[in-house]
Amino acid sequence: MNIKEIKEMISLMNENHLTELELEKNGLKIRLRKGYEGVIEREVEKVVPRISGGGIEKFSSAEPAAAHAAQMAVEIKSPMVGTFYKAPAPDAQAYVKVGDNIEAGQVVCIIEAMKLMNEIKSEIKGKIVSVLVENADPVEFGQTLFLVEPL
Repeated sequence: MNIKEIKEMISLMNENHLTELELEKNGLKIRLRKGYEGVIEREVEKVVPRISGGGIEKFSSAEPAAAHAAQMAVEIKSPMVGTFYKAPAPDAQAYVKVGDNIEAGQVVCIIEAMKLMNEIKSEIKGKIVSVLVENADPVEFGQTLFLVEPL
């Protein structure tokens, strides 16, 4: 294996938004991985004061109620690395949008991986609470794509 072949593998990774590639050839095994080790992710939570009366909490706006619904939501995650598409074609309607009710087995998006279009289907029946990815964004394996409130 020479430098030219390794550079070709790196180009292949970049073109297909891959984060890891492993290859074995003539007894030589090579693994390429990009990204940062030890990256610290942090979660920011917005604190909103609540008005309580008689022991019953009342939300002061609709925003905390939406945050509560998002906490109860189930995640639909990406089963692969690829490019997220919300519709089957650039000029077509999105498969789902916030507020839509979905059925188990319904297509919610497409992920393109290595020039193959893979339909991603919901495993639960529910209501779309949030779409966490923009159209044509690269996605990682296990990345949350949608939040769904189970029905």
